[in-house]
Amino acid sequence: MTLPRSVNEAGTQRSFTVTGQIVDLVHRRIFPGEIVVVNGKIASITQIAEASGNFILPGFIDAHVHVESSMLTPARFAELAVRHGTVATVSDPHEIANVCGREGVLWMVRNGATVPFKFHFGVPSCVPATSGGLETSGAIIDSQVVAELLTHPELTYLAEMMNFPGVLGSDAEVIAKLRAAVGSNKPIDGHAPGLRGESAGRYIAAGPSTDHECFTLEEALDKLGQGLKYVLIREGSAARNFEALQSLLRTHPQQVMFCTDDAHPDMLFRGHINKLVARAIRDGYDVYDVLNAACVNPVKHFGLDVGVLQVGDSADLVVVNDLVGFEVLATYVNGQKVAENGRALFTAQPFERINNFVAPTITLDQLQLPRLGENLRAIRVLDGQLISEELLVAAQGAGSWIAADTTRDLLKVVVVNRYGSGDRPPAVAMVNGFGLRRGAIASSVGHDCHNIVAVGANDADLLAAIRLVIGARGGIALASGRTRQLLPLPIGGLMSDEDGQTVATEYATIDAMAKNLLGSTLGAPFMALAFLPLLVIPRLKISDLGLFDSRRWQFVPVSF
Repeated sequence: MTLPRSVNEAGTQRSFTVTGQIVDLVHRRIFPGEIVVVNGKIASITQIAEASGNFILPGFIDAHVHVESSMLTPARFAELAVRHGTVATVSDPHEIANVCGREGVLWMVRNGATVPFKFHFGVPSCVPATSGGLETSGAIIDSQVVAELLTHPELTYLAEMMNFPGVLGSDAEVIAKLRAAVGSNKPIDGHAPGLRGESAGRYIAAGPSTDHECFTLEEALDKLGQGLKYVLIREGSAARNFEALQSLLRTHPQQVMFCTDDAHPDMLFRGHINKLVARAIRDGYDVYDVLNAACVNPVKHFGLDVGVLQVGDSADLVVVNDLVGFEVLATYVNGQKVAENGRALFTAQPFERINNFVAPTITLDQLQLPRLGENLRAIRVLDGQLISEELLVAAQGAGSWIAADTTRDLLKVVVVNRYGSGDRPPAVAMVNGFGLRRGAIASSVGHDCHNIVAVGANDADLLAAIRLVIGARGGIALASGRTRQLLPLPIGGLMSDEDGQTVATEYATIDAMAKNLLGSTLGAPFMALAFLPLLVIPRLKISDLGLFDSRRWQFVPVSF
């Protein structure tokens, strides 16, 4: 392969040539060729007698991601993503919207526009994620705001409709949001974990055309049979469904895309969609089917402004060493080389911060949990899954208060309202599955309202970890005795504007401490922590108002 010769051949026209083994996914063939790019567009593709062994293919696309979950700003996210051949994302700014509302969504658009990367942001459909006063968020985006945001050309779809009970129950606000998207001729992203059969069919008929929440093959096939257009195979930091769903690449290759959904900075530092592509190839799937899922299907479905390596397309392409490991040698966006040999060729510039973090002072006695009966109900966390289970156990010991019991892996979980409601005590419950033998961890990343959530083996460390987060106006923290560790997240309590490598290193440090010092047995303890308050994911979760059973759709007691 010949990397481009930067020349000006026609006055102000910027043109260059790239040669190599061209992977034409549209016509499913590979041939030695020469690509001429003029002013960011592919002017011609010509087959030649021979070329080097490196391969040129369309850039990778993450078909569903919350950029905020990388703990990086969009610009900093792009610096890491392009290193791995990613040129675009379908991004739901749902997290910052729950914190800062409409202004948070537009802040993400503005920040993303400062770098050569193709962010396709959606309009959050569920802010807050639930209705009926089940949790406290920093903002509300109602159907009127949704309709207004859908008029922005930078916002290209209605983001995941998480409130599937509202869809099935014909909630007026939910239906108004769906109709606004249909009226704007913009796709609707779905989110319906565990929904099957006639209920799934009714949900899909209302407008959602994709789903990234299938965690079994049977569920995915059922939804496809009910009319779902695409299943997104998700492999993120908390939820990993590739193993369960990968056979869809063989049976339904034209109805599959890849996504990460939530990728913590250490994961993004190591790789992105290129890793999923390499894994699928190693598992024996057809290279054209795999690459179409990674590069073409999102463009077709969401109508993305991303080229797929055809004449007239934007020159959004990646050069890899082979079609096995997919080591990225160079990445181009709109004909601009944005990464080479594992290094981004641009740097995010300083950008204004946005934050509305106001949390009350927390005292030790507010972390106490009264003993009201002889039985306990605990959230059981499942490693690598967003879903949880209900665990019922006997309350052991005497006294009026319930303490953490590390011998049974029963820890306290606390959610603190971060939006200035100082008269409301924290919600306190029990959780199983974290494996902490000592200490506590806390975070202001608590999907989706992003109140402070903490898990700990004792009240003193719980309090210390929570106070670290409050003192920083957002971050993830760890406390154990005199040991303290904090990764500040000054943008909405969700993101850092430091470079990706710095944030990835700091995150990897605190993640390792949670495992090696505190004893967590989870693959991603802070990601699991962040999803404990996500009420719309079955089954047992916790908001700032208490322990919640999503199947009963009601709050339930911890002790009974």
